[in-house]
Amino acid sequence: RLSIGVQSFFDSHLELMNRAHNSCMAIDAVTNAAAAGFDNITIDLIYGVPGMSESDWQANMEQAFSLPVQHLSAYSLTVENRTLLDKLIRDGKIDPVKEEEAATHFEMLMHAAKKHGFMHYEISNFAKPGFISRHNSSYWKNLPYLGIGPSAHSYNGVSRQWNIAANAAYILSIRKGEVPGESELLTIENRYNEYLMTGLRTMWGVDTNEIKSNFGESFVDDFLMRSAEYVSSGDLLQQESKYIISEKGKLIADRIAAYLFR
Repeated sequence: RLSIGVQSFFDSHLELMNRAHNSCMAIDAVTNAAAAGFDNITIDLIYGVPGMSESDWQANMEQAFSLPVQHLSAYSLTVENRTLLDKLIRDGKIDPVKEEEAATHFEMLMHAAKKHGFMHYEISNFAKPGFISRHNSSYWKNLPYLGIGPSAHSYNGVSRQWNIAANAAYILSIRKGEVPGESELLTIENRYNEYLMTGLRTMWGVDTNEIKSNFGESFVDDFLMRSAEYVSSGDLLQQESKYIISEKGKLIADRIAAYLFR
């Protein structure tokens, strides 16, 4: 799969986010990749950008869905500390990101993606049938993964490991026959909370049968007690033993997960 970081098809937005490319380059990158034979292309878009109107976002989505892409990831703009955008906002030269505007953009995206045949299989990810991200799905489904190389992370279900970042130090450790990283043994509460956090972001949700087999009956009881409020409000949908966040619940997915944490 080829991933292209488009972010926006408006040059003014790209300049604001300090990107090195322009909208024409983004369109050319996608069309040239398809012409070269890539048939599994994903692009990234960012919404909630200061000054991005609903019509701007609508135009961004229409351009994206008109391109030969099979997957789309979309994220609300996060303003990092000590960046140019952060300074412009603090100096009052640009309006800060408004949560309600970002929420509206997200709702527009959910509807547009469904209209164009994209499955909303994870909070920030949309795919045509057969093009769900295999790599990231391993994280969301709590499967083990092995990371090799500087800065790489690994997970085996009970512990997490992260390698040192410096190339030279990493190579030196390998030559000495040493593991170049640190590891952390996860508590049962850590593992349970991660299962909820990742599972609830997806269209597969979480399963009380899995909770019982992996964590025990008391965790099921706790989950059922805490989730009742969101099932009642329609933010969580119950399908036998599975619990999946509804479309309106996706707007508060992080809040739901945090409330269910043990």
